[in-house]
Amino acid sequence: MNGAALVAIVATIGNMLQGWDNATIAGAVVYVKKELNLGTTAEGLVVAMSLIGATLITTCSGTISDRVGRRPMLILSSTFYFVSGLIMLWSPNIYTLLLARLLDGFGVGLAVTLVPLYISETAPSEIRGLLNTLPQFLGSAGMFFAYCMVFGMSLMDSPSWRLMLGVLSAPSIVYFLLVVLYLPESPRWLVSKGKMTEAKRVLQKLRGREDVSAEMALLVEGLAVGGDASFEEYIIGPVNDLTEDQDPEAEKEQIKLYGPEAGLSWVAKPVTGQSAIGLASRNGSLVNQGMPLVDPIVTLFGSVHEKLPETGSMRSMLFPNFGSMFSMADPHAKHEQWDEESLQREGEDYTTDAGGEDSDDNLQSPLISRQTTSMDKDMGAPRSNGSVLGVRRNSSLLKGNTGEESMGIGGGWQLAWKWSERQGEDGKKEGGFNRIYLHEEGIAGSRRGSIVSLPGGEINPENDYIQAAALVSQTALYSKDLMNQHPVGPAMVHPSETVSQGVGWSALLEPGVRRALIVGVGIQILQQFSGINGVMYYTPQILEQAGVEVLLSSLGIGSESASFLISAFTTLLMLPCIAVAMRFVDVAGRRTLLLTTIPVLIVSLVVLVIGNVVNMGTVLHAIISTICVIIYFCCFVMGYGPIPNILCSEIFPTRVRGLCIAICALVYWICDIIVTYTLPVMLTSIGLAGVFGIYAIVCVISWIFVYVKVPETKGMPLEVITEFFAIGARQVDAAKTE
Repeated sequence: MNGAALVAIVATIGNMLQGWDNATIAGAVVYVKKELNLGTTAEGLVVAMSLIGATLITTCSGTISDRVGRRPMLILSSTFYFVSGLIMLWSPNIYTLLLARLLDGFGVGLAVTLVPLYISETAPSEIRGLLNTLPQFLGSAGMFFAYCMVFGMSLMDSPSWRLMLGVLSAPSIVYFLLVVLYLPESPRWLVSKGKMTEAKRVLQKLRGREDVSAEMALLVEGLAVGGDASFEEYIIGPVNDLTEDQDPEAEKEQIKLYGPEAGLSWVAKPVTGQSAIGLASRNGSLVNQGMPLVDPIVTLFGSVHEKLPETGSMRSMLFPNFGSMFSMADPHAKHEQWDEESLQREGEDYTTDAGGEDSDDNLQSPLISRQTTSMDKDMGAPRSNGSVLGVRRNSSLLKGNTGEESMGIGGGWQLAWKWSERQGEDGKKEGGFNRIYLHEEGIAGSRRGSIVSLPGGEINPENDYIQAAALVSQTALYSKDLMNQHPVGPAMVHPSETVSQGVGWSALLEPGVRRALIVGVGIQILQQFSGINGVMYYTPQILEQAGVEVLLSSLGIGSESASFLISAFTTLLMLPCIAVAMRFVDVAGRRTLLLTTIPVLIVSLVVLVIGNVVNMGTVLHAIISTICVIIYFCCFVMGYGPIPNILCSEIFPTRVRGLCIAICALVYWICDIIVTYTLPVMLTSIGLAGVFGIYAIVCVISWIFVYVKVPETKGMPLEVITEFFAIGARQVDAAKTE
């Protein structure tokens, strides 16, 4: 956890520099206007050039980051910050300043788009929300420190706007050095490029342990986009507990699973009607009888959080020695590195350890040796077959240390595979590999010794067993081409084969990706039109009416300096509220925080509207307005501020995540520009009460949108989240066509 937290803090320095830049330009533009004799249009262009730069760079940042990686783009962001700071320190005229502001916008755009993406791809699922709230916290902290600096410089006889803006280059050097020397590449991106060995090393450093086999397997499975999936329900226990006194027909229904200790195996017995997730999939997510307006995907996600196991989610919910499912390893065996480079070194001499056995009993460590087809079996010695891989016992990718507890894949989820076979029309055996995301159901009777009988068979109350919901889908490493070869025994395609296929814009048309884009784009639009820019614009005026500026003037502080000090005070109020959000975002959840804080925003805006319509006296109006503004700021940064970016970094598949987040960020910047430049026009045409009234209506729409469309993603691995979107969207589409 410490490794992931430190990496997140380093990455988030880019957001701190964004906050620093926002505050310094707000202060420096006062002096720029005086020295360069700027008109209103030129003054607005100096401020807006950063927004324009951020919008331009965002149009291509996602696609480029998917190609070259997240780390190089963050290095580029720090470089833009540094160069722009130096140019602003020198700026002899307005044109040079505009160029510097454009480059600064490039740095801002890359940081805002890619830092949440990077944190989500490196953080454990249990603290992903907390770490992804850091950009909001450090961004506000950067604004506070910058306002303090600007306030101090404003007390000088001749404040230098060049120095105010140029100071940005100093922390940019620190950011550049930390990113270059300390920040690793995202392990998910490395896996998406087939660089398994490097991804494993990065994960080991981030997690602080050697055994990262389960999470490595999860990252590989995250390469898939689309595909069929279904929910099943299992009772899982030691092999003897679920097979005692069973007739042969019942044994055929059982699925064998393997644990990390030699000679120890587990079986899963299908059951029906006991899983909350399964029930939601079959009933609630398609019918939603109780809440007909709620998106079925929201109901499906909610079923995961309705009945969590009594124990915490920081460790695997399954019994400790369940491990990473397929981690049986021979400690004396040769260590193989599952990587595209090692595959090339092995050449055509690589042969399978599966030995042609057509039983799933040899499924001990999945993804590593070449597959054996039925033709190979008939001919005797197996031959190499391109980059197709089968089961290899000595794989280091999914190897666990015997006796060491596994962390699963996070949030109480476990990753497994099952091999199914059937007799083909030509008499040959046909098989298929399915991955299984298992989630223990925390319902009465699912813990050890709590009941004697469960649907599907008699269970010895003295033995270990759990009841689990299973999300079953085709593995990312079992292609249609491989299925056509009729492999005997478990067989998979090497990740290098999978990643070489690439993913284009067509992937955005996948039902799950399409539904996720609706959520991401929708919440970004509504966030920008919810009033934060208007309230920030109005804050100095409110505090001036409250007599704060008069009090500061009596202390010898000028109006400009007083404005900067007021802004510093406002941003300081945000920090403890963001800290509260960091504490609860992984406990209460993203959806709950939004549904709780948005109504407070609505009430605050409505009171501000009433205060500007009803004549209640200057003092009372100032007091009420000040209280409403403070409450609005505090609640906004607890929910609607950080959570849209958190959600957008969680809900897209690995291979299109950069592209999709860039689309959401582009919408964010376009809406930011629209809101910023329509606010003065709206103030002139409909007044302050009208502006706040529109913002209140948008907040009402936001609450409805969150309630209907935004699912709860806390604690869930990214790959499971995207799979839920995929299966939910397909089921809804299928229900519409019936």
